[in-house]
Amino acid sequence: MNQTIRRAVYAGSFDPPTNGHLWMIREAQALFDELIVAIGVNPDKRSTYSVQERIEMLEATTKEFPNVRITSFGNRFLVNYARSIDAQFIVRGIRTASDYEYERSMRYINSDLQPQISTVLLMPPREFAEVSSTMVKGMVGPEGWRDVVRRYIPGPVYEKILRDHETAAKLS
Repeated sequence: MNQTIRRAVYAGSFDPPTNGHLWMIREAQALFDELIVAIGVNPDKRSTYSVQERIEMLEATTKEFPNVRITSFGNRFLVNYARSIDAQFIVRGIRTASDYEYERSMRYINSDLQPQISTVLLMPPREFAEVSSTMVKGMVGPEGWRDVVRRYIPGPVYEKILRDHETAAKLS
């Protein structure tokens, strides 16, 4: 009996990865045989961290999950990338009503392009619903930021941000 591996892709910028991203990865890896966490590279968008730095942060954060693989892709639609790696599922998170409307529209467009790929929507718990990479980056710097930021990001990401902040402080 030939069984197909249930492979899903969870894509994002992960600039930097947050506890919300980690929750999504934890949930999705439990649902599928293999989860590809893919950093989408948009050349028109300025990132704080390089693709390699984001890969390293995600690898350190997800090392407890043997069925998770970290990679990146650029200049293609996510659904076409999913097809190229033989993923049958795209995992997306919805935190707000506007996220839902956007993801619903994208699901229909994706099914027009690749009807064999299904979209799975996960809704994180309340404590992660307001957390975003942009929010985390915006909190770094003011007095007391370390205690606040630490609550919203995985340990390896926090250590990276601390090192980078200390290096920047020494250079200025």
